[in-house]
Amino acid sequence: MPTRDPKKVAIIGGGAAGFFSALTLSELDPDAEIHLFEKRNQWLSKVKISGGGRCNVTHHCFDPKTLSEKYPRGSKELRAAFHTWQPQDTIDWFAQRKVQLKAEADGRMFPTTDDSQTIINCFLEEARKSKIKLKKGHSIDGLRLNSDGSFLIKINGEDEVSYTAVCLALGSLKSTPLEHSLRKLGHSIESLAPSLFAFNVNDTRTYGLSGLSVPNAEVWVDSVKESQKGPLLITHRGMSGPAILKLSAWEARKLQEKNYHFDFSINWLADISESSIRETFENQRIENGKKTLKNTVLFDLSRRLWESFLAYANIAPETTWSQLSKKSLEALIKELTQGVYQAQGKTTNKEEFVTCGGVKRREINFKKMESKLVPNLYFAGECIDLDGITGGFNFQAAWTTGRIAGMAMSE
Repeated sequence: MPTRDPKKVAIIGGGAAGFFSALTLSELDPDAEIHLFEKRNQWLSKVKISGGGRCNVTHHCFDPKTLSEKYPRGSKELRAAFHTWQPQDTIDWFAQRKVQLKAEADGRMFPTTDDSQTIINCFLEEARKSKIKLKKGHSIDGLRLNSDGSFLIKINGEDEVSYTAVCLALGSLKSTPLEHSLRKLGHSIESLAPSLFAFNVNDTRTYGLSGLSVPNAEVWVDSVKESQKGPLLITHRGMSGPAILKLSAWEARKLQEKNYHFDFSINWLADISESSIRETFENQRIENGKKTLKNTVLFDLSRRLWESFLAYANIAPETTWSQLSKKSLEALIKELTQGVYQAQGKTTNKEEFVTCGGVKRREINFKKMESKLVPNLYFAGECIDLDGITGGFNFQAAWTTGRIAGMAMSE
């Protein structure tokens, strides 16, 4: 029998998903000629700055169903995909390459070195050993089909090069030649919207409180049914922290429609029921009636935050618990459990920021990450309309989709 020529594969995007699909393909088909393209002059730029430079590799959650619930878009498709590759597989993959991961109290997982360069060095070393051809500083200016089903890719505006298969693993397709090429091939692209961002807030209640946080707040827009919980951080621009970032992900489209000007509510004491709060206040009235509210900071709140709530509820600082009127009590409870704030824009870390939108999921076979419209065209990572909340979930989606694409391309 005549031997087949080794496949020649182009993987476009030198981030997490691109590297993982390339390394998987090389591992399963060492004869494949793999070209990994990146338009920037830096590999794995999001990995570098993720998690404050520590790289939040994945999340300590090993049940596909529970894990899939962390994705505002793509939950159904990823639930099945996680049966093929999930966080435990990611942990094992790195461990086999002598990179140990550790879990923090909130489930986020980082390299034990607390340095994202550890992850980058691991990938670059694996790529070097596998003979993947790394091509950074290369822009892809078009993609089209050959009559024989192979692909012609225009690189850096020069001659077209032929490839057996192509995997798109770039972050965003918006306004790129590749978006135009995909549409010509019949694919449709869901419009982009920022998905993880802080809220800009200019409110007297938070003046001078930058850097203060609460361990578990509940935040919502319009409806408590769609609330999110987690740590909340007051910043010099407004509000951030996991609770805010999760809300921004789940409500990404709605907040975009509002042009990022909207009212939102905060329960600063999400761990404590309103009846318990009332009981605590009544006990203060009985046991500490002569104490001033200002000098009785409750619920482990910071003194400055507590004083801010008192001021906004129009309670004089020297008011004692025995003097607290029913009207003032209700105003304080409302401020603690359902204070309304106004967002006047958003703030994103431009390098790290996540979008929803991209190639429509219904046009992709998630068992192979292959186009349902064009054979041998694959997708991985953020160019697909899927995204996770903060906590390592977006990287896990990149590892999972990259792994499945690499496996399918090796077949």
